[in-house]
Amino acid sequence: MPSHTLSKQDFEALSTFRYQLRKFLRFSEEAAQAEGVTPQQYLLLLHVKGTPGRDWASVGELAERLQSQHHSVVALVSRCEKLKLVQRRNSEVDRRQVNIHLLPAGERCLAKLAELHHAELNTLADIFRVPTINT
Repeated sequence: MPSHTLSKQDFEALSTFRYQLRKFLRFSEEAAQAEGVTPQQYLLLLHVKGTPGRDWASVGELAERLQSQHHSVVALVSRCEKLKLVQRRNSEVDRRQVNIHLLPAGERCLAKLAELHHAELNTLADIFRVPTINT
């Protein structure tokens, strides 16, 4: 049980944050669909490109980033491969590991969507500076 009661202002801050977060996610869903990909496909492309220090990601890393099951990510990668957005390649270090790389069509799709998302995030920058909840 919490050690103290949250104030009305705390609830308002939480509500505003969740509302703005949901608006951004809805924007993201609609933007991805307008580009002919699903929101999950966009996130897969983003996480491949956004993997720190390299331009590819393992299926396990993508599963963690997407907070999804390994087999679900494998199926998602397969759908992206059919759209020629990504390519599987065996790891040069460990042949048991499969690395996911963006293809040119995936790079173009991601670049367009990331630009839209970046602009949308800039419009929300002040709103996401939610006051700290007193604990």
